Amino acid sequence: MTKILVGGVGKVDVAKRLEELGGFEVVVTTDMDAATRLMTGQADYYIGTCHTGAGGSLGVLVGLLGAAKCHTFGRGQATAADAETAVADGKIAFGCSIDQVDQVVPVLAGAIRRRHGG
Repeated sequence: MTKILVGGVGKVDVAKRLEELGGFEVVVTTDMDAATRLMTGQADYYIGTCHTGAGGSLGVLVGLLGAAKCHTFGRGQATAADAETAVADGKIAFGCSIDQVDQVVPVLAGAIRRRHGG
């Protein structure tokens, strides 16, 4: 089962939304713990939230994983195409603003599900 770590100011909301969608192992954690777990293969993806979707949601992950592994949806409207491209390009850490959780999480979860044959 695909393991998704969630962190940031909206981590409880993201976890709840992922659990409602089903099909994922969801772990609420910190950004530092998430980076360590991703680097050691103990998890598959991370979704972080902050007020802008860029800075606080992904700062530690960008620093430790590198920008090539991270993608921010920021405050814009995430599309299925955006999510599909990011996942296909090997992005494993994602950021969004807390007011975009209900829009971003289903789109991203769908792309991850399709990527992993679920």
